[in-house]
Amino acid sequence: MAHTEQMTLEGRIAGRKHKDIFESIRRRGTVSKIELLDKSGLTGSTLTRTLEELTAQGLILEAGFGESTGGRRPILYEINPHYGYVFGLDLSRIHSRLILFDLRMNKLESRRWAMTEELTPALLLDRIAEAALEMLERHGIAHDKVLGLGIGAVGPLDRESGTLIDPLHFPSGGWANLSIAPYLEHRLGFPVLLENGANAALIGESWSDRERDYRHMLYIHAGVGLRSAMMTNGQVVYGAVDMEGSLGQMIVQSDGPRLWGQGNYGALESYASIPALEHQAQSLLKRGHDSLLARLEPDPERITFAHLQTALQENDPLTVELFTQAATFFGIGLANLLNILHPEKVILGGPLVSSYSGFFHTATRVAVQRTYYYPTYQVVFSHGSLGEEAIVTGSALLVVNRLTAP
Repeated sequence: MAHTEQMTLEGRIAGRKHKDIFESIRRRGTVSKIELLDKSGLTGSTLTRTLEELTAQGLILEAGFGESTGGRRPILYEINPHYGYVFGLDLSRIHSRLILFDLRMNKLESRRWAMTEELTPALLLDRIAEAALEMLERHGIAHDKVLGLGIGAVGPLDRESGTLIDPLHFPSGGWANLSIAPYLEHRLGFPVLLENGANAALIGESWSDRERDYRHMLYIHAGVGLRSAMMTNGQVVYGAVDMEGSLGQMIVQSDGPRLWGQGNYGALESYASIPALEHQAQSLLKRGHDSLLARLEPDPERITFAHLQTALQENDPLTVELFTQAATFFGIGLANLLNILHPEKVILGGPLVSSYSGFFHTATRVAVQRTYYYPTYQVVFSHGSLGEEAIVTGSALLVVNRLTAP
């Protein structure tokens, strides 16, 4: 995103104290003036003036009066949901999703696209732009009310330039060196921010659980690849470069296979990913193993993850065993991360986790068994609260968070 557009977002709220008060109200939902006075450290007159200026700007609203504690009833404040609107976009390899939110993160409308060989980058981006403009028209939202669009995408990517570098395993080609943020900015006319999808998901999940004060959080997305993100003290931890899929290259069996004919032998993604499960199922069916899968699709080479999901719903023994084995290896990889990073909370998401409840339970049990400092070190495991909308919600929050950025 261009520097001038960054200033447009970050400069909408002038002054650090205004940003801090706005952020306190945003995080609490509805908060009294007395509570703000206690937590802000401002004098009564300074807080009053700050609240009046935020109200005059249309950023916050008076929301009535709270309960009296002996004196006058305190004024309540909340975010004005109609001050601005944001879009979130989840750009993934199975489905992509666009959602329009108001400033309180209420969902107004959504669209989803199945990623196919025919859906090229140019075609998808045009459909996204058209859908966004149609949503604004249907909801009667003026263009200058849109704060921006946040994108959570498969990496590796360059956040500063808004470019996808060389994302793997999309059904269609043409995703390498794609300047997605500049293109959509040009089409839509408002700021566009690009972020790694796992980071975006963690931002979304952290926001949804903001009443809990977790200092260190880890997010892992298990799907076509394995994607991870780490947050410390409310901030995403970034490495020197964005290397999507590096978690999948963790070696869990030194003499094991490798996926796609590249990467490390015995890497985690060779055992716990959608392509790994598809490959394992195909191999077993070719060797004559009995399974519902063979009745769903007679040609083993055509077995897909959708067939595996159907077989899981019918408790097909072979498919359940495949997922259990994948979860066991995933748990070993998770234990390695716990032993190195020691997060307080771990959120597991993605199609592998959501398709089979046993995956979560097996993976977390294996991880705990191999965590060195357990039970002295305790960790909270969670499915998260946003499900498939974690990435798209976090992507929209990228834009909203810029309002109070330094």
